[in-house]
Amino acid sequence: MRRLTHLLTPHSHESAGKLDSALETSARGMRALWVSLAVLGVTALAQAVVVAVSGSVALLGDTVHNAADALTALPLAVAFVLGRRAANRRFTYGYGRAEDLAGLAIVLTIAASAVFAGWTAVDRLLDPRPVEHVPAVAVAALAGFAGNEWVARYRMRVGRAIGSAALVADGLHARTDAFTSLAVLLGAGGSALGLRLADPVVGLAITAAIVLVLRDAAREVFRRVMDAVDPALVDRAEHALAGVPGVRGVGELRLRWIGHRLRAEVAVVVRGDVSVREAHRIAVAAEHALLHAVPRLTAALVHADPEPLPGEADPHLPLAHHATA
Repeated sequence: MRRLTHLLTPHSHESAGKLDSALETSARGMRALWVSLAVLGVTALAQAVVVAVSGSVALLGDTVHNAADALTALPLAVAFVLGRRAANRRFTYGYGRAEDLAGLAIVLTIAASAVFAGWTAVDRLLDPRPVEHVPAVAVAALAGFAGNEWVARYRMRVGRAIGSAALVADGLHARTDAFTSLAVLLGAGGSALGLRLADPVVGLAITAAIVLVLRDAAREVFRRVMDAVDPALVDRAEHALAGVPGVRGVGELRLRWIGHRLRAEVAVVVRGDVSVREAHRIAVAAEHALLHAVPRLTAALVHADPEPLPGEADPHLPLAHHATA
């Protein structure tokens, strides 16, 4: 029934359709960035006012982290804009890799905020000072939690929908910021009880939380730069190819992310006595199956290999001396 519905439903895998889809996903990503930038910007500004009157270094660390999180929207926005540009003779795969460069910028921004927050907390430990306007600090901390949690959910939802690892990582970053805001609330409570070191100690705890986020974000960005994909996607692609009529086996299969879109390269085995036209038809059917089976896959290069006959030399033997060790 599903196959019949698919055949009767108008759909396209032509370049224009893929471009429209790419533009749509980039537009959704841009919208998520600007909305989250506005929410976190207002949150950080409100917290900065309270920092100025209270002198809380824990809240200062949280404010700096929120401001840095808001600013990470800028390199991602540039990446989404570049990603819309068409491929050319120099950038034959397009500009989707700009999103990975934006991920590196995000990692550096998180690292800088960790250094600043840690330095400020240590300085306050060495030179303790009372926190003023504790109730205002508590309210600002709650505002930070609410703003970050909302942004986290929004970024992750959109990031997963469009396949943007950078946007999902940024959402996880915002969720951690939400819990560091609750830590500021604990510091404010300690200050209210007369514990002068509570504020800088919480500031150090926030620094540790930022470092953990930095580790996770760096790992995600490293994997994307190194062309890592979820092995489940490979399994899904192999399963789809195995079900294509005429495909006798699946050889080398490669998937890679380019920005928030996937590309595939695969060799399929076909009968050795089929015509070139028939082999091409099978390859097209294989690509079609992949486009429907693998989420966010926009293109697949399918190579048809003839099924080997007994005693026949490997048809790829002339290429053997070009293989790398």
